[in-house]
Amino acid sequence: MTPAIKFLKQQKVNFKVHEYIHAKDNDAYGKEACEKLGVASELVFKTLVVCLDGQELIVAVLPVLEKLSMKKVAHCFKVKKAQMAEKNALLRSTGYILGGVSPLGQKKRLRTLIHTSAFNVPQIFVSAGKRGMDIELSALQLQNLLGASQVNICA
Repeated sequence: MTPAIKFLKQQKVNFKVHEYIHAKDNDAYGKEACEKLGVASELVFKTLVVCLDGQELIVAVLPVLEKLSMKKVAHCFKVKKAQMAEKNALLRSTGYILGGVSPLGQKKRLRTLIHTSAFNVPQIFVSAGKRGMDIELSALQLQNLLGASQVNICA
């Protein structure tokens, strides 16, 4: 059981866990999840950790096939620069490894942005905290649990 699943159980949230066998040579984690779970790419969301002005880490949740706009993220937080967090900083802050970062149950709760498209569908899939495992829940539940903002953060 991952920290994300433990967190959801503690919060008494309705969710489903979906597992598949992750191919170790595949680093297109989101695309692999879509294919192996048989789910449309619009429903599967990736969790990216971004560093703002070299200081604060934040989380961006967006559709797996979309590209994150660093310019839009920087604008949301009124900073000059946003860039992908370094792998070690990501692991230290979230407790999760690359390709298995969940927006839920992180070691340190980070401010979070969720792409607006998540709210156009009844359920979305996000990482459960390990490669080959996703959680299905509503974007509204995710937003409420994280105190997240709905924003268009895609390029």
